[in-house]
Amino acid sequence: MSTPARKRLMRDFKRLQQDPPAGISVAPQDNNIMLWNAVIFGPDDTPWDGGTFKLALQFSEDYPNKPPTVRFVSRMFHPNIYADGSICLDILQNQWSPIYDVAAILTSIQSLLCDPNPNSPANSEAARTFSENIREYNRRVLEIVEQSWTAD
Repeated sequence: MSTPARKRLMRDFKRLQQDPPAGISVAPQDNNIMLWNAVIFGPDDTPWDGGTFKLALQFSEDYPNKPPTVRFVSRMFHPNIYADGSICLDILQNQWSPIYDVAAILTSIQSLLCDPNPNSPANSEAARTFSENIREYNRRVLEIVEQSWTAD
């Protein structure tokens, strides 16, 4: 069954294969174009450097008019990531636009890692630590990076 959402996802996937964004790996699950698995690599020269963070993307038939549900499968310590892995990011909520594709979503999430918004916290402990004690925050991030190598 080919719907507008599925056609758009196929186009997004084709574009990702031709021009993959740096530090991002993503593909639909074997038999379901509406469910994707992604890996974001921690950006170089940041506390996240060397980390490999898994995400799950769930699209609805309303895509691209509505954003996908995106969440980290990997454990995270970040001001804008909830304990269940959901992400507090404007383009996934009130700033969504159909011009965003899968690459834009994942690139935005990758930059959010290094540029959190502690004023809109999803994790108040991470936001407080980021604002009040950046050395401790970076130490906690390093623990998450190291866990990302061994987690399944």
